[in-house]
Amino acid sequence: MLTRRDFLAATSAGLLATQTGFAAQEKPRKKRLAVVTTLWNYKSHAWHMAERFLHGYPIDGEWHESGLEVVSAYVDQRPAGDLSQSRADEFGFKIYPTVAEALRCGGDKLNVDAVLLIGEHGSYPVNEFGQKLYPRFELFSQIADVFRKDKASVPVFNDKHLSWNFDYAKEMVETSKELGFAFQAGSSLPVTWRMPSVDMPYGAEVTEALGVANGPIDIYDFHAMEMIQSMLERRKGGETGVQEVVAYRGPDVWKRKDSGTLPGDGWPDDLLEACLSRSQTLAQPESFSHRYPTKEQIREKVTDPIYYRIKYRDGTIAHLLLLNGLVTDFTFAAQIKGRKKPLSTLFYLPPTPNVTYSASLMHNAEKMFLTGKAQYPVERTLLTSGIIQSCIQALKNGGGNTPHLDVKYSAPRESPFFKS
Repeated sequence: MLTRRDFLAATSAGLLATQTGFAAQEKPRKKRLAVVTTLWNYKSHAWHMAERFLHGYPIDGEWHESGLEVVSAYVDQRPAGDLSQSRADEFGFKIYPTVAEALRCGGDKLNVDAVLLIGEHGSYPVNEFGQKLYPRFELFSQIADVFRKDKASVPVFNDKHLSWNFDYAKEMVETSKELGFAFQAGSSLPVTWRMPSVDMPYGAEVTEALGVANGPIDIYDFHAMEMIQSMLERRKGGETGVQEVVAYRGPDVWKRKDSGTLPGDGWPDDLLEACLSRSQTLAQPESFSHRYPTKEQIREKVTDPIYYRIKYRDGTIAHLLLLNGLVTDFTFAAQIKGRKKPLSTLFYLPPTPNVTYSASLMHNAEKMFLTGKAQYPVERTLLTSGIIQSCIQALKNGGGNTPHLDVKYSAPRESPFFKS
C-alpha cells in the first residue's frame, strides 16, 4: 500500500529530477539496418562503411552515435581474415546465408528499415576490358525481389558504381523508382573535405574541366569521375548527358599531346598546373622539397599515363588523367566564363586506418536512411558508371559516340560535402 510518506517522497524525487533536467527519458528506437556485402575483411569497404553503424563516427568535432542499428548481414565471400562473425558476436547482429533472410531477419516479412549494399572487394571474374564483375546488380536484384514479394520497401544505399554494366545500372535506378524507395549511391569523393572548401558556382558556364588522380582503372578512375561530375553537374543548364568519349594509355598519350593529335589538343596546360599546384603528394626530384615538375620530369615519373576525354551534350569538355608515379591524391580544376584563373581544389582523403572520408559518405547515407530522401541524385552515379564503362572500353576500341549516356538531372543547390 502506498503511504502518504511514500507518495511525497516519490513526488519530490520526480520534481527534483524534472527541475535538474535528469528526468528519465527513453531513447528513441534506432532504425534497423541490414548490411549486404561481398566481403568484410580488414580495409574492405564493409570495414570502412558498415562499421560506422556499429560504433559511430566523428562529425563536426563530436563523436556521432548512429541512429541505426545493424541487426543483420549477408556476406557473399568469407575467406581467411573475415571480420563479419567477430563483429556480429561483439555487436549482437546475425549473419544469414541469403540476402532474403538477412532482410527478413529470419522471418517471413521484411524486417529492417534500411539496406546498406557494398559490392566492393572479393574474388570475382575480370572481363576482357579489365572490369571486375562485382555482383552489385545481382545483390540489388535480390533485395528488390524481397521488396516486391513483401509489398514493402526501405531506403537502399549502394557503394561506388551501380554496376560494371550500364544496362544493369539503368535497371537498378528504374527499379527504385518503380518500387518507390529512396536510392543513393556513389563514391566518397563528392562528400569529403575540399582544400580550399569551394564549390562550383551554381549555374556557372564551364568550358573545360580536368581531374587528376592516381590508381588503377575501374577503381580510382571511378572516384575521379565522381569528383568531376559532382562539380560539373552544377553548371548552367544542369546535367545533359554525354555525347562521346575517347581514351588513350601509355607513352602514346605523351606522343599525341606533343604532336597535337589528341582530340581538341588534349587537356589545357593551365588546368593541369592548377591541379598539380593543389596536390599534397606531388613527387619531387631527390633533395628538393617542393618544385613544380618540368614536362620531362612528369614523363619520367609517369610511364603509363591514362587519359579520358569526355564531351558532354551541351559542349562542355571534361578530361581525366591518372598520373601514377606523380601524385597519389585527387584534384580538380575548371575553366569558367568570367574568371581569369581556373577554379581548383583538392578533394581531401585522410589516411588509413581512420579514413574519415568514409564517415562523410555514411553520414549522407544515414541522412537518407532516416529521412527516406536521397541527399543527391542517384543519376550522378548512373552517369559516372556509364562513363567509366565507356572509357575503359575506349582504351581498347578508341571510343566514340555514346547515345546511351543520355542521363539528365538537376543537382541540389546545397552540396553535402564536409565543410567542418
